[in-house]
Amino acid sequence: MDTILVVNAGSSSLKFEVFSVASSLVRLIKGQMEGIGNAPHLTIKSAGGERLANENYPREDVPDLPAAMRLVGEWLRQRQEGRLIAVGHRVVHGGPNHSGPVRIDATLLRELEQYAPLAPLHQPNNLAPIRVLLERQPELRQVACFDTAFHRGHDPMTDHYGIPAHYFEEGVRRYGFHGLSYEYVAGRLTDIAPAVGKRRVIVAHLGSGASMCALHQGVSIECTLGFTALDGLPMGTRCGQIDPGVLLYLLQQHGMTAPQLQDLLYKESGLKGLSGISNDVRDLLASDETGARLALDHFVHRIGLNAGALAAALGGLDAFVFTAGVGENSPVMRARIAKKLEWLGASLDPARSEAGELLVSSDDSTVAIYVVPTDEELMIARHTLALIAA
Repeated sequence: MDTILVVNAGSSSLKFEVFSVASSLVRLIKGQMEGIGNAPHLTIKSAGGERLANENYPREDVPDLPAAMRLVGEWLRQRQEGRLIAVGHRVVHGGPNHSGPVRIDATLLRELEQYAPLAPLHQPNNLAPIRVLLERQPELRQVACFDTAFHRGHDPMTDHYGIPAHYFEEGVRRYGFHGLSYEYVAGRLTDIAPAVGKRRVIVAHLGSGASMCALHQGVSIECTLGFTALDGLPMGTRCGQIDPGVLLYLLQQHGMTAPQLQDLLYKESGLKGLSGISNDVRDLLASDETGARLALDHFVHRIGLNAGALAAALGGLDAFVFTAGVGENSPVMRARIAKKLEWLGASLDPARSEAGELLVSSDDSTVAIYVVPTDEELMIARHTLALIAA
């Protein structure tokens, strides 16, 4: 049995899945190493939910992502059946030139390292497991799957900022992110409702990271995320859209340094900063605190504003899709957001939404509303298999 490993590395966690390669891709196991450098804990389950590993490790055994990748690789070699034929990696930033997955070599790795300043919390972590595997198993085929690639078909005009044009040539432009999620959802929507999938659709990826994407005929034409993963909607700890003058003010009047600003915008803002309580929507929904109410109201308000902008870019709206953690699992938030879409002709059916159905709009809604679970790992596995088979 041939298998593909999918890796998604974060700042303190390493998520991974293994798929068998036969007539179709079949998920075999799903695992995560959490608490890297602090309290490392490995959890692995089979596709059927059987727990295969539930182990704690000393901090010194797993001080960083490379160590975590080596440990996970060793666990898989000892216990996982089959022959590993390739590894697919989620890489947040692919820059302006990559519109699809790419086979990894040392040259590509050096290129991707240049984009670390554009995704400082993601890119270095995404690349760490790649280096480990290049060193330990150079013959193993590795594939980079980019969160930016799905948006590379935008009209270049839409990706410019209102600054001197030569900066665009230097790479200062809108890139868009969450592309693997949007690509999967676009394909899944076409499977569910072929006619709808080819029309004017807004997808809202609402998780700890949050964004929205306008699709026309299944192709991205606009995304709320831009040059970095800070733009657009307020997120768990990221600020979302902000007047650049605020940054000048903080630099000039508060004497903040660039690292302090980065920490503020990426780690202390968004729902966490607004509420003063938590970056988790579930905590905020359960709280009676004024800050929790402010954070959620602001979040919903910004989603409504961005929905209007994306509908304008599309020239109308035929469907709205919820996906990712909040979008898939919170009927309360879906109801609040849907109220902001009523002027577009969208009407939510509360019973369908509470029941977890795919189509949750009411019968008289002129805009179809769907809840489509995303599967970025399966998208990466598909890309990896297609590239190595080409």
